[in-house]
Amino acid sequence: MTTIALFGAGGKMGYRLASNLKSSPFTVRHVEVSDAGRARLSSGLGIETVGANAALDAVDVVVLAVPDTLIGKVAAEIEPQLKLGTMVVALDAAAPFAGHLPDRPDLTYFVTHPCHPPIFNDETEFAAKHDHFGGIAAKQHIVNALMQGPDEAYALGESIARVIWAPVMRSHRVTVEQMALLEPGLSETVCASLLDVMREALDEVVARGVPRQAAYDFLLGHMNILAAVTFGEIQGVFSDAANKAIQFGKPVLMQPDWKRVFEPAEIAASIQRIT
Repeated sequence: MTTIALFGAGGKMGYRLASNLKSSPFTVRHVEVSDAGRARLSSGLGIETVGANAALDAVDVVVLAVPDTLIGKVAAEIEPQLKLGTMVVALDAAAPFAGHLPDRPDLTYFVTHPCHPPIFNDETEFAAKHDHFGGIAAKQHIVNALMQGPDEAYALGESIARVIWAPVMRSHRVTVEQMALLEPGLSETVCASLLDVMREALDEVVARGVPRQAAYDFLLGHMNILAAVTFGEIQGVFSDAANKAIQFGKPVLMQPDWKRVFEPAEIAASIQRIT
């Protein structure tokens, strides 16, 4: 049976993982340094924690559910206790991409990240419809990368990923470099930035006299149909008026060279700021 050491088990992300791993076929050892995190695990899940040394004794897999800024520090601290072939799982590509994992060719490095529940879905249950992050009730897709290690290790990493992010639909295999393009590139630098602009635009029309609830309902409703058409979720085309508004709006809102955010140097700089 595969034994997993879950570091950061009582944190925001770790608690989610601990909950999903509780009914899994894996043996899990939970590590949490904060009193609040340990209390949360005990009261919420009935889980008692162990020290790092006990957790790492002959362990097969280490899952680092700790902040990006601590990945390098924690990985360096535990590295001397990891036996040959141990799999280290990171939940985000930033720290691995930035080279914060130990230089140990005999270890397996696996990176996994959720896509989060898609906007267009078939969820009908209340809990699933309101599980926006995923990993609780709503179905989601995931992306995984085997950064280093034997190719046959991918199956183990993916099996763990399917448990911690459950319920999972599609599981995509990518490289760490491709995962960095997805995040922070696509999801944060582009998508989150543009969504923040949309929120500022909402505030602006409210400041100009539109009732906030009316503006909110109008914007989110239009986001639904416009996204469905743009991404081919439904068959449809924009009106001539909408196309003219887009032709005017994009040059006003976007720099001509905005796609440089996906250049390797820009991705590396963004990840450096994160980590």
